Amino acid sequence: MPPRPSRNLDRALLAAGRELFAGRGCAGLSIREVADAAGVNLGMFHYHFKTREAFLRALLQSVYEEMYSQLAAAGTEAAAGKGALDRLRAALRFMGRFVRTNRPVLARVLADALCHEPIALAFVRENFPRHLGVIHALIQAAQDSGEMARMPVPQAMGFCAGSLATPILFGGAVLDIGKLPAPQAAALRSMLLSDEAIDQRIDLALAALAPPAKSVAARAPSRTRNKRGAP
Repeated sequence: MPPRPSRNLDRALLAAGRELFAGRGCAGLSIREVADAAGVNLGMFHYHFKTREAFLRALLQSVYEEMYSQLAAAGTEAAAGKGALDRLRAALRFMGRFVRTNRPVLARVLADALCHEPIALAFVRENFPRHLGVIHALIQAAQDSGEMARMPVPQAMGFCAGSLATPILFGGAVLDIGKLPAPQAAALRSMLLSDEAIDQRIDLALAALAPPAKSVAARAPSRTRNKRGAP
């Protein structure tokens, strides 16, 4: 019996597909182009993935599983013995960096889903509830522990997502256009996409979602100083 071809070939094909996907999308990605980019013949492509559709599903799933496993680890109670709010902060920090690194692929998947591409739609429907469930549970735990204000959890999730991901996606899209002068592009990248910028937005969002009593307490010193300084 002939030996099974090395798994390195399927990994090479997935890596090549990941590089090409952002520019091609579900409809435009060619298996011949992927095979050529990976240095693999078409026979090996069909051996590992059988069809173009199966390859696309495997490609998107590989990106997602990489994200999900690390997100789940970042948000567990075992994460350095942290409290609920700190686990949520750690999970959001991981998400911010993952979205930044994989923004071209993620943006293309969302665009394809909005255009009703069947593979992209199925991928979103099957997978997005998983990571949203992790964030939902972490927010619920922070509310239950009194570290976050009570409100509908989807409201808090939307606020965090708007603060974290929207600047990455839109800032990255502006940079991709390539029309900004180099100094302005560098400044925009620093202000929106750097680790420091991501962490600052997360801290601001979580501070805004703090229980009212903590928010009032945090503002009290400044009010006290104002009263003392008043004539």
